[in-house]
This record gives sequence, structure tokens and C-alpha cells, in this order.
Amino acid sequence: MKDKKPTNSELSLARKSTILIVDDNEYGRDILRRLLLAKGYQLAFASNGLEALNKAAQLVPDLVLLDVMMPGMDGFEVCRRLRKDAVLADIPIIMLTAMDEPNARMQGLEVGADDFITKPFDRDELRARVQTIIRLNRFRRLMMERTKFEWVVENADDGYVIIDEENHILYTNSRAQLYLNLGLSQTDKTEESRSFLELIDKDYYREPTEAWTSWPYQFTGEATRYLMRPESSASPAFWLQVDILNLTEVRDNLIIRLRDVTSQMNLEKDMRGFHEAVRHKLRTPLLGMLNNLELLGKHADKMSSDEVMQFASMALKSTKRLHGQVQDVLKYLHAPNLPNDGQGYPVNKLVETLAIISNDLDIHNIKLTEKSPLGAFKFTLSRQTLELILVEVLSNAKKFHPQQQPNIKVILTPFEDEQVSIQVYDDGIHLSPEQLANAWNPYYQGEKYFTGEVEGMGLGLSLVALLVREANGAYHITNRTDRDGVVVEIILSIEPLGTHR
Repeated sequence: MKDKKPTNSELSLARKSTILIVDDNEYGRDILRRLLLAKGYQLAFASNGLEALNKAAQLVPDLVLLDVMMPGMDGFEVCRRLRKDAVLADIPIIMLTAMDEPNARMQGLEVGADDFITKPFDRDELRARVQTIIRLNRFRRLMMERTKFEWVVENADDGYVIIDEENHILYTNSRAQLYLNLGLSQTDKTEESRSFLELIDKDYYREPTEAWTSWPYQFTGEATRYLMRPESSASPAFWLQVDILNLTEVRDNLIIRLRDVTSQMNLEKDMRGFHEAVRHKLRTPLLGMLNNLELLGKHADKMSSDEVMQFASMALKSTKRLHGQVQDVLKYLHAPNLPNDGQGYPVNKLVETLAIISNDLDIHNIKLTEKSPLGAFKFTLSRQTLELILVEVLSNAKKFHPQQQPNIKVILTPFEDEQVSIQVYDDGIHLSPEQLANAWNPYYQGEKYFTGEVEGMGLGLSLVALLVREANGAYHITNRTDRDGVVVEIILSIEPLGTHR
């Protein structure tokens, strides 16, 4: 009678399973080899107890078939030593006992055997017992691994969410529940039954917008997806990076990882903010110092004392201004929350700020118009943040003007509830649809289409976008309809003077 052909599931189980056969009798080992090899198991052999312990430590098999009666170290002692080994203790052991060994089962139980097969054994029974033990052991191991995995996931610093093809949430770990403001009780499924996108839209902005248009799919070259919770009076802005793992075995389900990248975003913001501050705030006083000192160094012997005093006075003035600017720049490094310092900045000081920036940038014509008096209000942003925003906007206006001397018109208009719109009109050039679409993207070099150069941040107003987003504001850029040039609109929050956050 031919052996029954194993099923695919049996072969799959067997190919992954190693059996260590321990028997001092070569004939006994050969019988077990012929019975089990046909079923696809990987087999290893040992002819004595010491060899069995060494092979077990080397292979960590899925099952040990252990003969009881062996010279020297018998099967009971081998079993006892395996159970004392931390790595090998859970390996299933089937002991092979003879009919005339009535106490072998009891002794085998005492040393930790899992099952017993009596010699001479039935072929089909042995195969069935081996398959059952291995299947149960595989299930036990999977459950142990699942328990470990669940512990790791539940205690992970990242949030994990599983969604189905309809974007409904199937699972969230503790960190994801915190990020998504879900109840920690898994029995309350009210929020989790909602669409993932609906849930995140309650508290977050999706950034950048273009990267979310293909959700949940990710295309090559597409920008990283982020979720940003705007700054509030109680907490700074908060950023999550969103990554997706497609479960190929379960095609309709997706694993989403939510990683807190607030520190990285703040570092990038601080670096870019510091770069802009240094570039624009230190350039003018440094040039003043150098020019005046250079003139003194070359021509002091030909100057009158009044002229020497005049140039020295101007150099000292530039030096003092440089010192003040350096002190101001250092505030950026120490400010824990740049967009909002809790003090705000009076709206009526915007004229003063624009005058300083225009002088630093060497822009001669800037005009401010208020559509409605706002002297009783202040921006919730800090002065440094407002300066950075205006410097970047005005720098681009200058860069994209054919003569680098734009005529700037700034219009201040109350906008909805305690917000103000700052519209900056220039008379430079119109931008292409691509430039308009990418103007706010990090590191987009728009000026290569205009000047052929790729210096600095270019058209990428990403620092402005970052600061305004975190302050729960908005930003737009369009071409002017009345003439050449663009309009950059920044919408910011304001509040009455005297308000403390």
C-alpha cells in the first residue's frame, strides 16, 4: 500500500519544521527517516544523549523524537536537561518507549515529555501524532510572537492604525489613540467607525495638499505626507509624518504609521529662520561698518578731523546696530515657540517694521494702506515671526522684479473674526502656473526660469507657509489682474491690545 500523498498545507508546515531524531539504534533511526522524510520534514539525527543536546542547541528543532533506552545518558536525562535550558525548554518532546517499560510514561511526565509513542509503533499514528504536535507548537509560537508584537506595538512611540478599503479604522494602538484623540477604551467604537480622513480633519491640516490628493496610494516621487495641528494658546504646533504599509497578503487593509516629527520640523524651521535672520538683518550694518572703516583706513591721513569723526561716528553707529541685530538674531535660537511668544505685536507698528525691512533690503518704495483702523489690535504672532514672513515675501518681490526695485503696495484689511489680511502687491512679473502651484513648496527654485540662477530658497516661500500654518493662518499667491506682478496674501490672527495669552 502506497503512502498517502501529503496535502499542500501539510507540505508547507513540514518544509518549515525540523525534527531531531535521537536513537542509539541505527535501524530505529532509519525507520523514522523513511516514515518522515516522505512527508517533507527536515530531519536531523543523534545517536546518543550528548550528541542530542549539542544538535538541539545548534538547530533549535520544532520537535524531538527521543528514544528512552540509550547507553550512558538515557532519554529521561536528555529530556530533563532540555527542559532546564532557557532556549530549548519549550521544544516539544515525544518519547519512544517499549511495551515492556510500564513506568516509562510516568517517569517521562515527571521530566517534562509532551507525548509518548510505544514501540513497535503504527506508521500512520506516528505521522499523525508528529503532525499534531508540530502544528500545536507552531500555533503556540505564533501566539507568543503575537503577544510580543502586540506588546511592542502598544508601547511604541509611533502610532499605528489599520484601515480597510473604505478608510474605516480597524485598529489603533495606544499612541495612535492619543494622536487622534480617541477614547482609550477599545469597547467604544464610535470614533473608530468613522473614516480615517474625517477623523484627522477634526484636529489637523493635511500637508502638503498635493500629496494627499492620491490618498491612500503613494506614487513615486510624491512628497511625504504630514498632519499639522496648529498652534494654540495652550500648546505649540504639532506635526505627524504619515507613512503607509500595504499588506500584500490582505490587499484591502493598510497599516498607517503616525510618527511625531515636531522636533525635526522645528529644527528645520529654526535653521531656515536663523538663515533668513542672519542674511537680512546683519548684511546692512556689516556693509556700513566695512565701508566706513575701509574709507578711514585708506584716506584718514588726507581727511580733516571733522571728516574722520564723521566716518568714525557712522562706523560706530553701524557697529551698535550690528550688536543690536546680533542680539535680536540670538533670540531666535532661544525662543521656545517662535510663532507665538505670548506677547504679540501691535498692528500699528507694522509701518515701522516695513521701514526697517525696506532699508535692509534696499527697497525704496513701500506704501501701507489700512482699509479699516486696527490700532486697537495686535498680531498674535511675535515680532520676529512677522518680520521673517515679510522679509521673505518682500525678498521675492525684489528678486522677481526686472530691475530689482519693485513698487510695493501693502493693504491691511480686517478678515472675518479677529483675523487680518495682509496683501502685498508688487509690479514685477507674472508667474507661470507651475511657479504659482509650487511657490510654497520647500526648496522649489522658481527663479531658474527667470534669472537662470538657483541661489537660496528661491521662490519657495516654505518658511512663510510653515510659520503661517502653525499660527492657524492662511496664505495665497496670484498674478495681478490690473498689471504685471503678483499678489501675496497672508491671513493672520489678531486680538485686542492688552490681551495676554
